[in-house]
Amino acid sequence: MSQSLGGRRILLVIGGGIAAYKALDLIRRLRERGAAVRPVLTRAAQEFVTPLAAAALAGARAHTDLFDRADEAEIGHIRLARDADAIVVAPATADLMARMAGGHAPDLATTVLLATTLPILIAPAMNVRMWGHPATRRNLAILQDDGVAVVGPNDGAMAEAEYGPGRMAEPHEIADALEAMLASREERGGFGFLAGRVPQGSLAGKTVLVTSGPTHEPIDPVRYLANRSSGRQGHAIAAAAQAAGARVTLVSGPVAIPDPTGVAVVRVQTAREMLAAVEAALPADIAVFAAAVGDWRPAEARAGKIKKDGSAPAPLALVENPDILATIAGRPQNRPRLVVGFAAETDAVLDNARTKLAKKGCDLLVANDVSHAGGVMGGLENTVHLLARDGGVETWPKLDKDEVARRLVARFSEVLGGTLRSQ
Repeated sequence: MSQSLGGRRILLVIGGGIAAYKALDLIRRLRERGAAVRPVLTRAAQEFVTPLAAAALAGARAHTDLFDRADEAEIGHIRLARDADAIVVAPATADLMARMAGGHAPDLATTVLLATTLPILIAPAMNVRMWGHPATRRNLAILQDDGVAVVGPNDGAMAEAEYGPGRMAEPHEIADALEAMLASREERGGFGFLAGRVPQGSLAGKTVLVTSGPTHEPIDPVRYLANRSSGRQGHAIAAAAQAAGARVTLVSGPVAIPDPTGVAVVRVQTAREMLAAVEAALPADIAVFAAAVGDWRPAEARAGKIKKDGSAPAPLALVENPDILATIAGRPQNRPRLVVGFAAETDAVLDNARTKLAKKGCDLLVANDVSHAGGVMGGLENTVHLLARDGGVETWPKLDKDEVARRLVARFSEVLGGTLRSQ
């Protein structure tokens, strides 16, 4: 087993949710990677796991009480807040996140979190409705603005027989995120989150604008023109950019997938609404136009439902929608430093993509085959070609859309650093 966390001292705050049982496995995995773990359990956490179990797995005392006489004789909560390399909160319940965001400290765990300047990683876990509640979203934004790193939550089945985002990230994912957080902070030359309130990552301090999903162009109040885009790729890019430290605005057409964590989302229906939202979101360092915007719209949307009366239907007159990518890429002022387009093609993918790259004026173009046989639109995987202005083309193997997003975000960072080379 790799000792990738060798010598690290980790304070693990265990919150009071059913996912607390995973915290025991997290202790084991952190120790396998060489870390020393000191557990702190909230009162609610002790309803799910015992201090004895946490202590046995950690090989160290589990702390529970703010007013422990032995600990507080040595100002125990201050010592705990300083005597570590990082703090992990898993599970981070909605209540625990709210207390952290508000600076409340009624117990040992929250007092330690308020008294520390150590880097903090939280792994949220809660009911899907609690995760989507505006109060939780506000609290998450506050914590991220304070420099707190976040891993998860994942989609999955809930204890309440529901399904959706809210499951705590798996222990190995939390351990991986902890390693990445510590490595990133070492590269920046500091650990304390109060020392620099900038999220860690390759896009730290950058602003990223992403469009995603289809557009719906109304024919009448109940019918519209649309396409098969699920928004999965655009949403994955927004999530990957946020994970890399960027401040992200996602302009999304109608989709049935959850919003990415920590991302500002603007919901639109039509292409004209999307262009207006994009204009309002500028300036940005990077603009990624992954949405499948409708090329045409009905010249006139009917005010009432078109009735079927047995006669031949009236022809549907169409007019062109605005070209959002070309509009932003070609603007003389306030143009993003990096403009990335997408080309969804069904044949002659590379030839059509090269033509589109030259015509639209973007810096990079991501091309993919969306023919029915490819299963890309609405699917979970993608095979893409990345084209650059200098003629360079990279063809990637079939990957899940989250991995495509991570690779794209890494490439965007390289471009901003001037290191993109033809391959």
